[in-house]
Amino acid sequence: MSVLVTGTAGFIGFHLARRLLARGEEVVGLDNMNAYYDPALKRARRNVLIENGAYRHLEINLEDRDAMRALFDEVRPSQIVNLAAQAGVRYSLENPEAYVDSNLVGFLNILEGCRAVGPQHLVYASTSSVYGANGNLPFNVHESAVHPITVYAATKIANEAMAHSYSHLFGFPSTGLRFFTVYGPWGRPDMALFKFTDAILKGRPIDVYGEGRMQRDFTYVDDIVDGLVAALDRAPGIDPAWDPLAPDPATSGVAPWRILNLGNSSRVELMRYIDVLQETLGRKAVLNLMPMQMGDVARTEADIRETRDVLGYAPSTAIEAGVARFVEWYREYYGV
Repeated sequence: MSVLVTGTAGFIGFHLARRLLARGEEVVGLDNMNAYYDPALKRARRNVLIENGAYRHLEINLEDRDAMRALFDEVRPSQIVNLAAQAGVRYSLENPEAYVDSNLVGFLNILEGCRAVGPQHLVYASTSSVYGANGNLPFNVHESAVHPITVYAATKIANEAMAHSYSHLFGFPSTGLRFFTVYGPWGRPDMALFKFTDAILKGRPIDVYGEGRMQRDFTYVDDIVDGLVAALDRAPGIDPAWDPLAPDPATSGVAPWRILNLGNSSRVELMRYIDVLQETLGRKAVLNLMPMQMGDVARTEADIRETRDVLGYAPSTAIEAGVARFVEWYREYYGV
C-alpha cells in the first residue's frame, strides 16, 4: 500500500515525502515541475527524493483528467495528500486562470480518483488566506470563512466544500489543513524569507510592504509536517454532536470530514522577522518601505486549540531557530 503525495517537488511536499520515507512508507510523488519559480530548485528536491528506492516520481498535471484517472487505476493509493496547487496570493491577481486549472479542476480530479479507489484518508492543503476579511484573531476553524479577498483564497474555500460533498457522497474521510505562512530550508523563492535573504546577501534593497507593520503567524516547515503526518494517521469520522440548526463549519454530521489550522499560534511583526534575519546573516538590510499590497491582510494568527486536541499538535520552533536553519541551508545550497 502506498501514499500518493502531490506536489513533492514543491516546498512542503518535499519535506513531507522525506518524512514519510523516513518512517518506512512507500511514496508515489506527483509534480508537474512547472516554471512558476526556478525549476532547478524543484529538480534538486526531486533528485533528493529519488535517491530513496521507496520513492517513485511521476510528472503529471493535476488538471490532466486522463492521466490522473490512469494514475489512480494503476497505483490505487491507500492514502492521499494533495499539496500540489497554484500557490501565491499576489500571482492570483495576474493569472487567475492558473488557479482555476490547478486548484479547482486539478482538485476535482483528485476527488474523482478518491471516488474510484476509496482511500483510507484524503488530506489536502488549505490556507490561512481563507479567513480573508475576518479580523477576529486568532482565526478559529469554528467560525465561517466566507469572505476571501483573493482568487487563491476562494479556490481553497472551494476545495474545502468540494471535499465535503465527495466525503458525504462516497464515504471516504477527508481533512483540510489551513497552513499559516510556512518557511524553512528548501523554501519557495517567491516567499519573503527567500527574497529577503537573496537581496541582503547581494546588497540589494528589500521591498517591505505594509511598512513592516504587518503581523504573520510564521510556521516552521517541520512543525507543519508534524501536523500533516498526525492528520494523515487520524482520519475523521462523522461528528455525532453536529447540529444542522447550528452547523459547525469545521466538522460535519453527514460526512467524515474536518478542517484544522496548522500554525505556530503567535503573531510576529514583519520588522521583527527582518531583524532576526539581519542578526543571523550579520548584515543590515536596505529597506524600501511600501504600502500594503492588494490582496494582503494586516494580521494572521492561528487558533490551534482544536488541532492540539485532535492531533496532539505542538509546534515548537521559534523564528530565531527557524530562520537560522533556513540561512544555513541557503548558504550551503547556493555556496554563499
